Amino acid sequence: MTKDVANPPNPLQFEPSATAFLRDPARPVLSHGRDLAAGAVVAEHSHPRGQLLWAGGGLLRISSRGNVWLVPAGFGVWIPGGTPHAVRVETAAHTRNLYVDPSVPVRDAAAGCEVIPVSALLRDVILSMSQEEDPGRIARLGAVALDEIAAARPAPLCLPAGRDPRLCRVTSQLGRNPADPRPLPTLAAEAGASVRTLERLFRAETGLGFRQWRTRARLLGAIERLERGESSTSIALSLGYRGASAFVAAFRQNFGSPPQSYLRGNAG
Repeated sequence: MTKDVANPPNPLQFEPSATAFLRDPARPVLSHGRDLAAGAVVAEHSHPRGQLLWAGGGLLRISSRGNVWLVPAGFGVWIPGGTPHAVRVETAAHTRNLYVDPSVPVRDAAAGCEVIPVSALLRDVILSMSQEEDPGRIARLGAVALDEIAAARPAPLCLPAGRDPRLCRVTSQLGRNPADPRPLPTLAAEAGASVRTLERLFRAETGLGFRQWRTRARLLGAIERLERGESSTSIALSLGYRGASAFVAAFRQNFGSPPQSYLRGNAG
């Protein structure tokens, strides 16, 4: 008899770690790690523990309430406890997580998810915790990790979507196709808003002007393509830059360092 295979299980669909749901102030920081293939996904979920998600290699995409965060290898993403979020692995990743009990304040929860650079110290602590079995040493390493997470400055690797339906029509379209060359008046007309209204919505709901937002969308799209091995020249030309040097200059202006240095967490 033929079995019903209309909805076969997705081999790349993963469940969140049970560690994220443990409430235990006596164990404030717990670790968990696994290797995930490109295309692996964790469907939207939330858990009481805060989470620092880091991949020693690979590129992660985190989404929450329409907003998107890209997490290259030199960075991690802090996800406050109780925040609905989904994870997609864009390029194969060795993921390592720290889960922080809700009794321990770390970063301002009102700020939501934040991508932060993973310092050499934090990286070594994460790796040590993933191999450690002694509870006392885990607790001491966890205290160091909390201090590093709390002190890290957020990186501008978020693409906020906004809330107004007219704004979301534009941000959704440009998020899917960052190279879309259409000017603001055309996009505004399609969204059912005036140019002035759309400009106001961008600043009020994303914290960025339209041009700033579009530039960030293009540069975040470029990060994904760089991580997949595309050349700066081909990316630059497809995004409308005159060449690789113009693209690198725009990247440096927005992120403070050239692409390859930034992606490895060596901004400065």
